[in-house]
Amino acid sequence: MNRILLFFLLSSLSSISQDQTNEEDYVTQTLKYDDFTYKPNIYTVQFHQLMWEYAAPIIDLGGNEQLQLDFDDLEGEHKQYTLSFVYCNADWSPSNLMVSEYLEGYYDINMINFSYSMNTFQKYTHYTIVFPQNNVKFTKSGNYIMYVYEAGDKKNLVLSRRFLVYDNKVKINPNVRQPIGSDYQFNKQQIDFNIIGNNYQLTNPYKDIKVVITQNHRWDNAVTDIKPTFVNGSSLEYSLNDASLFDGANEFRYFDTRSLRFLTERVKEIYKDENYKNHAIIYPEENKSRRPYLFYNDFNGEFLIKNTETVGHPDTESDYVEVHFFLPYPDPEPNGNFYILGKLTNWRMNKNSKLNYNEKRLGYETSLYLKQGYYNYMYVLSNDSKIGGDPAVIEGNHWDTENEYNIFVYHRQFGTYHDQLIGYRKFSSFKR
Repeated sequence: MNRILLFFLLSSLSSISQDQTNEEDYVTQTLKYDDFTYKPNIYTVQFHQLMWEYAAPIIDLGGNEQLQLDFDDLEGEHKQYTLSFVYCNADWSPSNLMVSEYLEGYYDINMINFSYSMNTFQKYTHYTIVFPQNNVKFTKSGNYIMYVYEAGDKKNLVLSRRFLVYDNKVKINPNVRQPIGSDYQFNKQQIDFNIIGNNYQLTNPYKDIKVVITQNHRWDNAVTDIKPTFVNGSSLEYSLNDASLFDGANEFRYFDTRSLRFLTERVKEIYKDENYKNHAIIYPEENKSRRPYLFYNDFNGEFLIKNTETVGHPDTESDYVEVHFFLPYPDPEPNGNFYILGKLTNWRMNKNSKLNYNEKRLGYETSLYLKQGYYNYMYVLSNDSKIGGDPAVIEGNHWDTENEYNIFVYHRQFGTYHDQLIGYRKFSSFKR
């Protein structure tokens, strides 16, 4: 059997398996308790704390913090979009609480702030909203799903996003270290921590306490099944626990499309096609798996919408660009598929983020339609068994990579039927 035929057979089997494990966007109108986009005309969804574009959507129950949602509708018309909310358990399944038990004020919010794009080839309508507002207040700490629907029909879903409301009642002391005496010593990061109850009673910690750890605000590789290794009164110790190991991976790749007139970082060529659509070709990628670790500042997989060629607002005066990626690879990979992973693909492995092998060019290629800005991303290999994909094949895997972590501590008190978020701590692995 020649190499090309073998490649197509393996690709077919891999694609079938991948489709079974990774659901595609735009194929359902059933609410997913996840970060999900339900319509193909919705692009560039941004959801973060109001004051900082890179901050995760996490707010203090007793504070004054607000969240901001932005997105573009590429159909370019004005539509009636509305927000609603669902309270979830620690595992992101819907809770049994009624809306009145976790929300005061209006249960739905109309999105009245919108603007049309200006001076762009791609026409779109930009929508934005900030909450909580005076007439919307969350009364329970825990996990929430915010979802947007169209034309007053809650079955006509547009997008959904996770956010969290915490009420710190316990103290979390984390430590990121290199695993000792294992095969993971040079490529994993071990998260050890303790939880101190102070004046809060941590009842039945092996059953009623749930701990979740996320890396770089991702939920696709979140660690959830962690039990304390030692209990001492109001203190819970979590150490030497294989469940809290994360791939160190590498610093994220990046490219800059803030300008469509001048070549910027990592951009080899910019042009317009016969239909005046913008294109940007990224320089061929380098396999970093055998290179030593090199630190540089990145955004941990995030993106920033900016336009250096206008003095107006980047949200409405930034155009869209077909960005072309090429990953040289001498032979098709038989162990799975390569994907572009980051906020630019909503951390999802699907047809949109998958790279396809080009026999003539001897490498993997794809393109993404993205708004002008500065983007972080990585390449991962999915063999349909590893959550979050494997970065080691292309990016390398280093224990000393800078990553940002969040620890969430949930407690279901006796006699209640919801999971309070009683502890939240953000920290970095960077110790230099």
